[in-house]
Amino acid sequence: MKHQINVVINGEKKRFKIFPSEILLDVLRREGYKGVKRGCNEGTCGTCVVLLNGRAVKSCVILAAQVHECEITTIEGIGTREKLHPVQLSFVEENVVQCGFCIPGMILSAKALLDKNPNPTRDEIKFALDGNLCRCTGYRGQIEAVLKAAEIIRGEKK
Repeated sequence: MKHQINVVINGEKKRFKIFPSEILLDVLRREGYKGVKRGCNEGTCGTCVVLLNGRAVKSCVILAAQVHECEITTIEGIGTREKLHPVQLSFVEENVVQCGFCIPGMILSAKALLDKNPNPTRDEIKFALDGNLCRCTGYRGQIEAVLKAAEIIRGEKK
């Protein structure tokens, strides 16, 4: 038997019919949010990260029913092709995007950090990105990209 949930996704009110056992990742992908990737399905890789009420969470381990009346941001909800979000821009400029599979989760995890703390330390960035696995690169570039994005957000760099 399907149930209805009401959510705000990327600033738009949405109503979805879900099965009680459905995970948020499956609902989001079914509804067209393809930036949310399926990786491990057990909450360890970070490819499925979304912002739930501003907090980075792994959508593969959350039941869709748990997000009723919540606000969700996916990678589709930040920046545009014409005007990238500072984190997106920094990831591109620092050349840390290779295959791109982990990038949406990393960008959203970094955004969640910078929304709360626009002047993070390297250790705070490492902690925020922990749980976002990248098989193509090391993590030095991602850390540098987040530091650069923080400077842009603080107005120190364009």
